[in-house]
Amino acid sequence: MGRLAGRGVFDPAGDRIGKVRDVLVVYRASAAPRVVGMIVEIPGKRRVFVPIGRITSIAAGQIIATGLINVRRFEQRGGETRMIAEMIGREVTLVDGTSATIEDAAIDRARSGEWLVSELFVRLPRPSAPFARGDTRIVRWADIRLPSESAKAQSAGLLIQTLVDLKPADLAEALLELPNSRMLEVIDELPDDRVADALEEMVEADQLALLAQLHSDRTADVLDQMEPDDAADLISALPAAQGEELLELMEPEEAEDVRRLLEYDADTAGGLMSPSPIVLSGESSVAEGLALIRRAEVPVAMASAVYVTHPPFETPTGEYLGMAHFQRMLRFPPHERLSALLDTAIEAIPVHASAAEVARRLASYDMVALPVVDDQHHLVGVVTIDDVLDHLLPDDWRHADDQAPAHRRRARR
Repeated sequence: MGRLAGRGVFDPAGDRIGKVRDVLVVYRASAAPRVVGMIVEIPGKRRVFVPIGRITSIAAGQIIATGLINVRRFEQRGGETRMIAEMIGREVTLVDGTSATIEDAAIDRARSGEWLVSELFVRLPRPSAPFARGDTRIVRWADIRLPSESAKAQSAGLLIQTLVDLKPADLAEALLELPNSRMLEVIDELPDDRVADALEEMVEADQLALLAQLHSDRTADVLDQMEPDDAADLISALPAAQGEELLELMEPEEAEDVRRLLEYDADTAGGLMSPSPIVLSGESSVAEGLALIRRAEVPVAMASAVYVTHPPFETPTGEYLGMAHFQRMLRFPPHERLSALLDTAIEAIPVHASAAEVARRLASYDMVALPVVDDQHHLVGVVTIDDVLDHLLPDDWRHADDQAPAHRRRARR
């Protein structure tokens, strides 16, 4: 099964349809589980169901499917089990009474034409010796006891290995496709920053449904890892008392950034901005600016420029002086002062400017980020093009063909 995940799916003419994300099976009381189809990711990150009857060939390198593919988004039905998401990692008992964990599975075509789960690759419990791993076996399905509702929950570790390197949007979609109990098991083992990545890519309804099932302390830890503007949007959608409770549980420095953003209406530059741009003095060198931009945690749009102000250099800063574009810095020697290459022609946008005005300025200047200043011309943040697009696009822009548009953000308290 592990070899199928990510394999390409092609039509008989050789044109790529998508790639395999999982295999769907149905458990049976006295026989091996029957394969009913595959979950295939097609262009646009949409995951659809391809019945096993449409699969004409399964080889190590590719899968051939025939006939028309229903592009309606996949929805798991009762009684169906996903092999990667739900079977792999489950604890089972062998016929000799030994406990084991399923690490992989094989499917084969029976004489009847059905595809069945034929063999399992299982790992036995670890011996007591430090750093030792348990022995492995290949067993037939008939050699294990069927999983039951009372069986110990499936380990999320193996599933997390398939999710940990996904991009945030793909991680969010993969989590939401899991059965609710399984999703919570996985989230419980995912690090806070990866849960934050996924939450930032979910629509408000999904965010709230997920947070309602997490303990307040874990929610606060996740909010600490989110971008402040995304955390502010999420807190503003919660009841006032719950939002205040979470702010009290957050790290003081992170909570302060979120509280400042909550002061602005969501439809303004202040409501859209990030309060953590790269800020330096005019005496700083090009080398210093490039070193800060080079940090892996800096978002791409935010790394397009550094912003020069008078002290202090934490937002709200001293008087804003100008911005030094990344590409312009590359054309100057490392020791050159940033004050020598400031772009003062790009006007900072007022904190209370409308979202429409922010979009117009970004388009007019062909910019991916703009500085935001208060009435005293202090730099208070930077608004980036991804923040504006996320605000202006409908709530369901990733699945626009599934339901009617709905605006993403609500007015803040």
